[in-house]
Amino acid sequence: MIFSASMFASLAPYIASALLLFLLLEQLSYLIKKRNLPGPLFVPPIIGNAVSLVRDPTSFWYKQSSTAGNSPGLSANYLVGRFILYIRDTELSHQVFSNVRPDAFHLIGHPFGKKLFGDHNLIYMFGEDHKSVRRQLAPNFTPKALSTYTALQQLVILRHLRRWDKTRPVVLRNLVRELNLETSQTVFVGPYLDKEARDRFRTDYNLFNLGSMALPVDLPGFAFGEARRAVARLAETLAVCAGKSKARMAAGEEPTCLIDFWMQAIVAEVNSGNPPPPHSGDEEIGGFLFDFLFAAQDASTSSLLWAVALLDSEPEVLRRVREEVVRIWPHESDALITVEQLAEMKYTRSVAREVVRFRPPATMVPHVAAEDFPLTESYTVPRGTIVFPSVYDSSFQGFTEPDRFDPDRFSETRREDQVFKRNFLAFGWGPHQCVGQRYALNHLVLFIAMFSSLLDFERVRSDGCDEIVYCPTISPKDGCTVFLSRRVAAYPDLSLN
Repeated sequence: MIFSASMFASLAPYIASALLLFLLLEQLSYLIKKRNLPGPLFVPPIIGNAVSLVRDPTSFWYKQSSTAGNSPGLSANYLVGRFILYIRDTELSHQVFSNVRPDAFHLIGHPFGKKLFGDHNLIYMFGEDHKSVRRQLAPNFTPKALSTYTALQQLVILRHLRRWDKTRPVVLRNLVRELNLETSQTVFVGPYLDKEARDRFRTDYNLFNLGSMALPVDLPGFAFGEARRAVARLAETLAVCAGKSKARMAAGEEPTCLIDFWMQAIVAEVNSGNPPPPHSGDEEIGGFLFDFLFAAQDASTSSLLWAVALLDSEPEVLRRVREEVVRIWPHESDALITVEQLAEMKYTRSVAREVVRFRPPATMVPHVAAEDFPLTESYTVPRGTIVFPSVYDSSFQGFTEPDRFDPDRFSETRREDQVFKRNFLAFGWGPHQCVGQRYALNHLVLFIAMFSSLLDFERVRSDGCDEIVYCPTISPKDGCTVFLSRRVAAYPDLSLN
């Protein structure tokens, strides 16, 4: 059927009326879901306030937090056809974290995470399936496994610190991202990625990083679509690594990286005459490994950058770290820091924990309401709402002088990590609490110890350099620009170990 111009002209009023009705219903739906919560009274049609979020995430989320206030601790908004709820209050955040189940909240990790992360993803699992996979992960974080990882981490850290020793100021953000990507590759799947695979891995991960901050347009040429395809390629690469590791562990080799400890337990189960554990196929493991990579890579980059920025701002803290480290680990011995020495670095670990509290890298943990959920006596979260419990806001509730960087709050005498445990949500809470938090803290402690001991550094100060930017975890606005120089006569030769 051929439409003439006159026919279009006659239909135009009906099309306009239908569009106007759609926009009106959209606004009414938003207001009905919002009820009496603070938030904008009018939202831009269809895309909502997504442009504001993409253009300046820091200002967007700061405004959401400010709007929520201390009471009711909630604020509403609208993004790309989805009603969203920001949760500032710690106890309300606990309501979400503690009710991750099919008929309540689903952890999604990103507002459009299911599309971005793919099908095989630990964060989307519930109940027995989720418990089964977490049990499989237990061998990855035993003392023996963690000891293996600390050796690998130190070798990578030292290799990068040597490269950073330059005569001109350097922007640490990209350098730290490279360090962490190599660390993750080495610790997770070390011997199973050749140089070519590592280079492809780096390219794909950068595509993912860009797309995670873009509008969710899943088309070729758009950052989000490119990111989704990059994630699929990364998961495929990691699945191949899982298969290679299974073969190596079946041959009786000793584990040398995280995937080996994991596959060794699976192979032992099969060799005992039992069927393979659920969700232990190579493809699914590849997806789970990408979860680890995402959690370790960007969160760790954020924490390492803030550690440098805060140590530069707090010379007394830096002095105490250096005194403790040199007493426990004399670098002239050309020896690795042992797990026993790492455990002795109690003040340095308190510094690491305070970095994570003061600047939690993943400031929010998005969930979606699978059903209507009564969050408070007066407000029920509508089904389909994306909720954003704020880990950042919780970190500044309860603690003594929470706006002050104070590592001593985690000392054995004050123990604020226990007194205000419910407010320390940087590693999550409930069934989906971060399984790798000991690994992550060890990495931060090792970096602080080695960086502060082996290098002198001075921040290049500029207006607003300490302001928070999202990329996608939080970072200092200037990328942490510093002068670096070697402060020891010679770097330790850890290759002797």
